[in-house]
Order: sequence, then C-alpha cells, then structure tokens
Amino acid sequence: VRQGEIFSLLGSNGAGKTTLINILTTFLRPTAGTVQILGKDLERNIQFIRSNIACVAQHVSTDDNLTLVENMKFQSGLYGLDKVRMKERINQLVEFFNLSNYIDKKVETLSGGIKRRLDIAMSMMSYPKILFLDEPTVGMDIQSRQSMWEMLRKIKKELGVTIFLTTHYLEEADRLSDTICFIKDGKKVMQDTPANLKQFTRKNMIRITITDNQDSEKLKELLLQKDYITHVGVDDRSLNIQVNNSQQYFSELNTYVLSTKIGFEGIEITEPTLDDIFLEIIGERSN
Repeated sequence: VRQGEIFSLLGSNGAGKTTLINILTTFLRPTAGTVQILGKDLERNIQFIRSNIACVAQHVSTDDNLTLVENMKFQSGLYGLDKVRMKERINQLVEFFNLSNYIDKKVETLSGGIKRRLDIAMSMMSYPKILFLDEPTVGMDIQSRQSMWEMLRKIKKELGVTIFLTTHYLEEADRLSDTICFIKDGKKVMQDTPANLKQFTRKNMIRITITDNQDSEKLKELLLQKDYITHVGVDDRSLNIQVNNSQQYFSELNTYVLSTKIGFEGIEITEPTLDDIFLEIIGERSN
C-alpha cells in the first residue's frame, strides 16, 4: 500500500478482509508471515503503530447520549490530548467535516450519515497517518454514500492520510480507489489500479438491449453457437456478450441479430464493470 493513496480490499464474505484489518490494526496477532507499517515491524512496534493509525469499524461507535462535541472531547481524552490541542483539533475537524450545525445536538437525534461522519472525525483526533475503514458506507442511501466518498477524497487530498478500505459496493471501490486488491481464501489474487484491472479481463464486451425480455434466453442460445462468442450474461433485457475481438465482430454481430428477427433497441461496445472483474478474478462466474 503506497503512502497517500486510497487502497481498497475486495473479496467475498469469508475471504479474510475483516481478519486482515484486525491484524493490521493490532487487534489480532498474525499466525504466520510478517507485517510492516510505516517501515516498522508490527509485532515489535505495536505502540508506535497504534499511535499512527485509526480504525473505523462497521458499526458506529459514538455515544448517543452525548452531544457531538462531547463525543469529540471524550475521544480527545482517550488519546491524551491536552485542553489546548483538544480545542484546536475539535475546531479543525468540525469545520473539515462540516459538522458545525450539529455540534450541540445529541447524537441520538442525528441521521446515520452524520453519525458516520462524526465517527470518522473522532478517529482523526489523534492525527493518524493511516485510516482503516471497514465497510464505512454499509446501510447508507446513495446520497449519503456519495457525500462520504467526497469526504474520503478530501481526507486523502487535504490531510495526506492513507486510507485502507474494505467495501462490498464495487462502484464505491471503482470511484474512490487508487489501488484495488482482490483476495480469496486469505490470499491475494490480483492487485492493480482500477483502469489496469479493466484492461486485464473481459476487454471485449458487447451489450445488446432487446425489446422483450422473454426473448433473452432464446437470443443467448443462438449467440452461443457462434465461435467468436465465449460468454453471454443475461440481465433482464440486456445481454452482455464476451467476444474474441469486439471491434472485429461488432458489425457481424449486429447483422446476425438483425437476421434473427428478434427486436432489439441498441447494441454497443462496453467497458467491463468491477462487478464483471470481481466475478472473473474471484472465479465465481456461473457457467
């Protein structure tokens, strides 16, 4: 993981994502291998590493009975900040996370998105160099998630913090990440930038949107008889077709579909999504 990047760890349930974060944040001792964080061996320098990292777990850890600012003061005490540094840091983070309108409100009255924002702000009280986030937007609506994405980009850019993220939302990883790592059964399968990952797999994709979804399976069976088509995925009225060369076979495929007399609304060469890549790399695509 490079300093100052957003790094996303992806994998199926049980792949080892949360276990790995628990090891990296010193909650679990590794049973094998070695870990270096900020150039220091994890097991030999636990206190140094703990003082330079922060972790936001899946569940919000704020106290609903306290106000927003009381939560931040309590967190400051846990980190051992004196009154001057505490006041300075709280003011900085309240402004940075746009929390000034909620400062004297009890946390129980705040929305889930604001609570999560506060949770992350509290984790930043100790001026960490690395922020670990375990599924930070789970359960959020799309508007709250997009707001959180902007916040994480801001943390990276303006505070220079390295962000280590796990998420089940592949769109989230695609939008945010400088680097993505796929793991399966506790082992790294592939790691690269989102752009390079998309070049690696399923480059030659053509999507056909048909008029009547009752024709989906019929057209799929016809297409699979073509030698240059290696896979057809059906999603309601859309057929996602993997071919040997999308540029070469686009016109031929268009002509063929017209000849079948099956009505369709559009045909296009498409870029694979992270969903496609995830299923391809993790090896869970159904045949």
